[in-house]
Amino acid sequence: MADETTPQTPAPSEAPESAPEAPASTPPSASVGRPHSSGGGQGQGQGRPGGPRPAGGMKRGKRNYPRKKKVCRFCSDKVDLIDYKKVDVLQSFVQDRGKILPRRITGTCAKHQRWLMVAIKRARNIALMPFATEM
Repeated sequence: MADETTPQTPAPSEAPESAPEAPASTPPSASVGRPHSSGGGQGQGQGRPGGPRPAGGMKRGKRNYPRKKKVCRFCSDKVDLIDYKKVDVLQSFVQDRGKILPRRITGTCAKHQRWLMVAIKRARNIALMPFATEM
């Protein structure tokens, strides 16, 4: 009987060899304490069209140019008030479909972006600017 149980259980000398296989055989839900990756349980590199990124973190074929710092146009001109009657100025901050461009694209500061939104909405309400273009 002792001969039958010995081959089924690994000997203490065989335990270190089977240790690397243990994480692969455990189910993913059993891995408690590991940080979860974003992406809904997908592994690294999965779910993205280009596959895993190179070690440097940049995409292949892209050149790394320093980005130009965006400066608020109204702060540089020292504008005290954004006038809703100046449609040519307001039109550059609106997309073709009529949506107001966000700060991250235009580079305006938070204070002037709020003033800009109010001026565009006032110009729309008195029909100086369209709410949306025709489709």
